[in-house]
Amino acid sequence: MNREERTEQKMQELFHSHAAGDEGSDGEFMQILQGYIFGDVCYTGSLNNRMRELVTVTVLTVLSALPQIKAHVGASLNAGCTPAEIREAVYQCAPFIGFPKTLNAIAAMNDVFLQQGIDLPLPKQSTLVSSNERYEKGLNIQSQIYGDEIKERYTWLPKPFDEAVPRFLTELCFGDFNTPTGLDGKTRELLTVVLLTALGGAEVQVKSHVEGALKAGNTKEEIVCALVHAGGYMGFPRLFNALNTCKNLLTEG
Repeated sequence: MNREERTEQKMQELFHSHAAGDEGSDGEFMQILQGYIFGDVCYTGSLNNRMRELVTVTVLTVLSALPQIKAHVGASLNAGCTPAEIREAVYQCAPFIGFPKTLNAIAAMNDVFLQQGIDLPLPKQSTLVSSNERYEKGLNIQSQIYGDEIKERYTWLPKPFDEAVPRFLTELCFGDFNTPTGLDGKTRELLTVVLLTALGGAEVQVKSHVEGALKAGNTKEEIVCALVHAGGYMGFPRLFNALNTCKNLLTEG
């Protein structure tokens, strides 16, 4: 297939629509956009449509690109993602981008679910029996991948924050948002790498989570593929920042 044929095929798979032509006020721009993302990038690397759409929804949530979130929630369903997987991809952005932006993304996502006849609320995915388990179960996930270095790093904070800040991180990021069953640990870590990269200015955390993604079972190629796929949405500077930051992790061994 040539580039135009690949673009048309991917647009049909994901959106059940034709690739852009000359129609509309900005047909030329849309042809460039679709040709690059759907004709080039989507055919480069090992990730399938399902994983690429989870990556895309994650990046768009970080960027608060609400109209595009709606389009790609629909594409995610067409690609075989379950509503629970899509929801968890959006939910787990909250500790990194804050609750307001996440709530906006949730509203956009739910609009699409309702349009598709998906009953809300979705079934709960939580594995926590009580809130008392948040720390213990969160720490179990956190320590396997990252150890307890965060706790040691912030002992200099005035009390009670020396203890509260690391605990909040464990309870919220790992207890609340990593224990639900909607996504497996490997996928969560890969999406976390993408969302931190899209956030910008979080290169220290990107490197830490690339290491975590490798420990969780992602290959170096899968990580690079996810980042390159996200590049069309977040831009090349953030892509290159992540690749340069993680060069040693992605080349050693």
